[in-house]
Amino acid sequence: MSAAQDQLVSFTQALGGLLDGSLRPGDFSAQARAHTALLEALPPRYTTVLHDLLDRLESSALFSDESCSFSQQDLIANLQVWHDKAMAQLN
Repeated sequence: MSAAQDQLVSFTQALGGLLDGSLRPGDFSAQARAHTALLEALPPRYTTVLHDLLDRLESSALFSDESCSFSQQDLIANLQVWHDKAMAQLN
């Protein structure tokens, strides 16, 4: 398995932690940003989209519930879509 695929597995696990509440948004974001081999294996637009989603996720974590203009649940759903497309791109 390549480093990019290993990092996609790690991203999958971290996303699961974000979904079940065992991983804080800031920690998830830091882990996701560190997956450089994964991002380098994907077209550049994937990095742009992921960083935008992570920026908004970090911003949403500063507010309670849905008081922020970014819905944390919607952002997590979009991260799942990003993950699924990244997986399809690598396969």
